[in-house]
Amino acid sequence: MLTRLAIVGRPNVGKSSLFNRLVGRRVSIVDPTPGVTRDRINHVVEIDPPAEMKNDLEPKLVDLIDTGGLGVYTSQDGRFDDAGEDLSKLTESIESQIQAAVDQSDLILFVIDAQEGIVALDRMVADLLRRKDATDRVILVANKVDDESWMSHSHDATSLGLGDPLVISATSGYGIRDFMSSLYDRVPTGGDREPDPVCRFAIIGSRNAGKSTFINALAGEPRVIVSEIAGTTRDSVDVEFEIDGNRLLAIDTAGLRKTKSFADDVEFYASTRVSNAMRRADVVMLMVDATAKVTQVDKKISKNLQDLYKPTVIVITKWDLVEKDLKPDDYIDYLTQELRGLDYAPIVFVSSVNGDGVSEAALMACNLHAQASHRAGTGMLNSVVEDILQRRGPSPRLGQRAKIYFASQVDTNPPTIVLMVNNPKLFSPGYRRYIMNRLHEELPFSEVPIRLLFKPRSRVSLNQLKGGEHRHQA
Repeated sequence: MLTRLAIVGRPNVGKSSLFNRLVGRRVSIVDPTPGVTRDRINHVVEIDPPAEMKNDLEPKLVDLIDTGGLGVYTSQDGRFDDAGEDLSKLTESIESQIQAAVDQSDLILFVIDAQEGIVALDRMVADLLRRKDATDRVILVANKVDDESWMSHSHDATSLGLGDPLVISATSGYGIRDFMSSLYDRVPTGGDREPDPVCRFAIIGSRNAGKSTFINALAGEPRVIVSEIAGTTRDSVDVEFEIDGNRLLAIDTAGLRKTKSFADDVEFYASTRVSNAMRRADVVMLMVDATAKVTQVDKKISKNLQDLYKPTVIVITKWDLVEKDLKPDDYIDYLTQELRGLDYAPIVFVSSVNGDGVSEAALMACNLHAQASHRAGTGMLNSVVEDILQRRGPSPRLGQRAKIYFASQVDTNPPTIVLMVNNPKLFSPGYRRYIMNRLHEELPFSEVPIRLLFKPRSRVSLNQLKGGEHRHQA
């Protein structure tokens, strides 16, 4: 097991900035709005030994956990969000996530704001750590010490009774070298990185589609906050779990809505995290709320997934609330009309509250990843293409007859097939769709998108085929 290292403190002391500094990139959203971070954000990080000992010592791995700020949760406009929802309702859920992080961690970085000094909320955090009998695991960190002129301000932290603080500026990097050396000394030796998940899937959808409830059903614990308040999830949260001995990773993401409806910068940052999650996932689960009509946001997500050639499972949530009034076949027909272009994507009906269909959806995601990773043999592929041509050849265009000389799969994830032809312009959009549909029927990746490229016969390198230079797509 890796050493678990949690970062705690009140809002706006720079916890997420420190988290991102240790990770080496922007994972948690950083914004002056109190309460931006709400869920537990995890990332495996290497803690390097002091520079003078790098040749003699190995880095130490830790599971780093960012947590929400303890105490105050508001939006830029105050206690209520743009829909009039009282954000203080999230207090209990956020604090339970903080307490879970404290309970599960081997070391705790307790961050205070040196410039603002010790306030009542800092003492509240210290009291929580004492009640949890965790003071021996605490490393006190005085943040926002931008230069030596602020050093004296950090001494106020000793009044918390948790020892002398390590002084840093997570933003500028001041004091980070000494901080990392001290942290290296405190982290126990040992702990191996867990094996990589066999499948990573991102959970994408409109606000309140049931994404977080679904994640918690998979994890078997309240891993992320579930609330009736739309937009509760901000960051993208990685949650690892096992099904049938397979290690999987689910990425919970912020609920999306139209860009013009964004309430603040935080929502813009959250939408950017969604796009990043979509790209780094092997498979995407598009969550659709069965109790509501398919939205323009759902349709936009569908178009983005098609543009990215991303394997997709369409997950119909809250099915238990409508199954008495709707038939699955009728709803599938409705989705086919509304989400055009995703007709190859499998559909799973779930009730996260009851647990119905949850494991099936995860296993379907693994199945799609396996399909997208498959490489068809050249002989088989050319035999399939030849059979397609015999059943229905392309109609002559521009006074010429279209010809396919050779077919080759040049890449996976997505499966990328190049057809060497005499002239790509001779293949009409309709015939390209026909070939695509037949390939989906005949090849072992029937439920994932195929990138189909038409290339004029010439001497080209394999890298050019993969890159699709001057390509004509179906």
